[in-house]
Amino acid sequence: MKNTIGIIGCGWLGLPLAKSFIQAGYNVHGSTTNKEKLDALGKEGIKPFLVILGEESVTGSITEFLYQLDILIINVPPRLRAKNKENYALKMNVLHNEIEKSSLKKIVFVSSTSVYGATEGEVTEDTIPVPVTESGRQLVEAEKIFQNNRSLQTTILRFGGLIGPNRHPITMLSGKKGLTNGNDPVNLIHLDDCIHLIKSVLKNNWWDQIFNGVYPNHPMKRDYYSQMADKNKLPRPQYLNPESLKSGKTILSKNFLNKNIVFYTGIN
Repeated sequence: MKNTIGIIGCGWLGLPLAKSFIQAGYNVHGSTTNKEKLDALGKEGIKPFLVILGEESVTGSITEFLYQLDILIINVPPRLRAKNKENYALKMNVLHNEIEKSSLKKIVFVSSTSVYGATEGEVTEDTIPVPVTESGRQLVEAEKIFQNNRSLQTTILRFGGLIGPNRHPITMLSGKKGLTNGNDPVNLIHLDDCIHLIKSVLKNNWWDQIFNGVYPNHPMKRDYYSQMADKNKLPRPQYLNPESLKSGKTILSKNFLNKNIVFYTGIN
């Protein structure tokens, strides 16, 4: 019998991840919050479900979605910048309560390196998170919800800045002036490597672990984003000359690299 994987959130990362699992021979349950996307998921070979996580309950087919899953990948980022801000941790607690009613035991929780906040210097999975944003704080709280349940095997994947098709920070930074973090290193990862790392966790049964997912090349932002602006024929962002010794943080994917995992897709 094929393993069945569930992916909560079939968006920019979740959809190509689901398609990659299908190509590898898995059965895949995929969720969306938009009824209009159900047919599109089905055409990709994904078994589609409408699942809308709320702060008090779940709307949609969560019981059917979770039924007989071997592994669940939670790929739902906090949405705290819109007008209707949410309590992400409450939503994750609601999802956790539904999982407890099911037979599911293995979870990959997609988190972010934003949990490390303003920490400077080299950062590894051993670094204690000290988030400074509301998004980072709620991600840490959500991670703990699943980690603290010892009946679940939860692996946390903290990805750096995501780049790939139609997604790159230079589109937002282009032409900006007075930026003060030009000497900080970049901490990015390509979509293809995100998929590669998630599949590596499953293939090797690396459960109850924490992994950073950041490409192991960290040029300074002023150099990197100037290069990316030129490459895309966009105005360069303008950085001020640094007046302090602030160095930013270099996020190392120590736990993956110690397991001889190779990052295949560069950030240039």
